[in-house]
Amino acid sequence: MRYHSTPDLFLELQGYRLTTVEILYSLPDYPELLQTFIWQNLDLSPDFPRLHAFLSYWQKNIEGKLYSVNVAQAEAINIAIPRFAKEEFHLH
Repeated sequence: MRYHSTPDLFLELQGYRLTTVEILYSLPDYPELLQTFIWQNLDLSPDFPRLHAFLSYWQKNIEGKLYSVNVAQAEAINIAIPRFAKEEFHLH
């Protein structure tokens, strides 16, 4: 059996996890209204470098002022290691 490696798997083996972020921001023309934006990417906890880069980009280039940022991160992956059976039984 041959196992295929993907770039995402390679990052997950280095400690990156699927990170989901809910961003609430105010609309430029209607600051009393909040809009929701969901962002997902593989990121490295606890520093979240990709999230910080995204939020930095947001603040420099997008007019919607950030109201809140909620972060959730998936558990570590569980890699199954193949094992050989110790015994074999045949039933007729």
